[in-house]
Amino acid sequence: MVVLKKGKRHVVVAQRAAPVRAAFTPSKPSLGEAMGLRDTDDALALRSSVALVMDQNSNEVLFQKNAGAVLPIASITKLMTALVVMDSRLPMDEVLTITEEDRDTEKHSSSRLRFGTQLTRQELLLLALMSSENRAASALGRHYPGGLPAFVQAMNRKARELGMNDSHFVDSSGLSSSNVSSATDLVRMVNAAYRNPTIREYSTQTEHEVNVLGRTQHYVSTNRLVRGGNWEIGLQKTGFISEAGQCLVMQARVHGRNVVMVFLDSAGKLSRFADANRVKDWLEHSPSSPQRGFPSSPNLTQGPGSAHAVLASQQSRGI
Repeated sequence: MVVLKKGKRHVVVAQRAAPVRAAFTPSKPSLGEAMGLRDTDDALALRSSVALVMDQNSNEVLFQKNAGAVLPIASITKLMTALVVMDSRLPMDEVLTITEEDRDTEKHSSSRLRFGTQLTRQELLLLALMSSENRAASALGRHYPGGLPAFVQAMNRKARELGMNDSHFVDSSGLSSSNVSSATDLVRMVNAAYRNPTIREYSTQTEHEVNVLGRTQHYVSTNRLVRGGNWEIGLQKTGFISEAGQCLVMQARVHGRNVVMVFLDSAGKLSRFADANRVKDWLEHSPSSPQRGFPSSPNLTQGPGSAHAVLASQQSRGI
């Protein structure tokens, strides 16, 4: 390349810049993946690490896969939040305010419920169940007598009452990976939530509009099966954080039978719904073949190689 400098010609040899290579950073594995649960084969070729399908009326186990594994459950936690809110008998028409205290400092997720938003407890519960609104769930916990610490204590107390001996809760939203449970425990929670008509209604509502600081916000269900209309779903909840993978629990009527389905640590955004459809198709076209009865008091405590131990190891290494 020739350039002019003070009227004189200078030849400048351009050097090619060295290529910049972006460092490849593998995505953080879910706990189930780290435990090797995704390598478990099953007859339906599900993409969920954990699956449990039970007849709700007879408690017969129709299908199971790693049902005793204790894993993070993400926003499935909000079903327990709803149970505690309903047990509290606090006024559902009381207006609560979203504040900076409801900011997600765990995963730094966004929310359309801006600080200063005022909604009733009823509307916040609906948004938490239908749209998995984290700030709504946080506000519900904060406005419990004694605040969020007392609310979390009530969550764990409720879990013990339901016989959920593999479960532990630390927040009302499910953003922390320390909210853990097993599929067997989650069936108990789904059955308890199903007995409450308000939780059934809110978790299966397809859409809702609320007023957020003078502007109308439209919310829809996080469950595409609810929105699709091809299922008869009585209760549902979705969940996702990286440590938990994609999660889904449902009560549904399939082929004349009331069933509870649990899918944890599914790989891919749509695979949990595909797994549910695969189970539905199997139930509709296969004869009943329960694997075993549901234990009245399951002893599913994990040993040293448990999910709890792997999670502690991950957290200590910053994984």
